[in-house]
Amino acid sequence: MSIEKIVEQALQDGYLTPSMEAEVGRICNTASELSIEEYMALDRLMGALLTGEVVVLPRKQFINVMEELVLSDAIARVAEIEASSDQTLDVGDIAAYALNRLPPLYATTEEGAHFQRARAKEQLHELISKEVNAAIARNLDRPEPVNPTALAKQSSGNEVISSLSNLLQANATNFEQQP
Repeated sequence: MSIEKIVEQALQDGYLTPSMEAEVGRICNTASELSIEEYMALDRLMGALLTGEVVVLPRKQFINVMEELVLSDAIARVAEIEASSDQTLDVGDIAAYALNRLPPLYATTEEGAHFQRARAKEQLHELISKEVNAAIARNLDRPEPVNPTALAKQSSGNEVISSLSNLLQANATNFEQQP
């Protein structure tokens, strides 16, 4: 969306949303030079903001306390596993897998976050550990990704077919083999 359209929308609605504000900032930061029309639109927006014709909607700051709890548990478990084996695990994948199976715990204030943390530690600690462990088990069961350039370096057609067969068997373990 252009600066002019964003300003028109803000003037029409009477407010500037955080996403509209971010888009104007992105355009201004990435453009090497703004046009006269863009400067005029920004001037109109500034005037409307100063007079109160347009108000800026505040950004609602909130956090999902569950993210903190899952990440700290996942990091601790991954560190244990990586220290005692040659496995490398992706903390982001593990956290995302677990978070998709856990309830969110949003808070908008530090007091709310403290309440959510205490509640989670009391009521959800076992569930968090269970889901993080399940995510780690799933991550450990995943086959190593194959470098596609390695297939191109095969010298014969039989080597490529053999490599592809091994790749398919490793990645399609849940599919039934046909006789």
